[in-house]
Amino acid sequence: MSGGSLGLIIRTDPGALRLPPSRQSGADPVKLAAQIGQYGGSLRGMLPVQVTRGKDGELMINDGVTRATRIAKLQPEATIEVEVIDDRPRISFEHLVRVRERL
Repeated sequence: MSGGSLGLIIRTDPGALRLPPSRQSGADPVKLAAQIGQYGGSLRGMLPVQVTRGKDGELMINDGVTRATRIAKLQPEATIEVEVIDDRPRISFEHLVRVRERL
């Protein structure tokens, strides 16, 4: 683990983020509809999505599947802030589905 990069905020394409093993089906449709109704495609005030960085810089969502999905769906050209909260350079996330694959 590389402690120096934890808490790092970066911008990325939300559609490229990998879904965690527990959420391979994507965002909860009820939560997604509620967020779209409340915020639309706005990024204003949105908390950074928390991610783990794995092998080859792949990013897996820890918290924020619904937020990432909302922006990927409504603003496919947008980037969002993500906070790297864990660094696992030896773990590959390539087997995990990307957000854009569940839109």
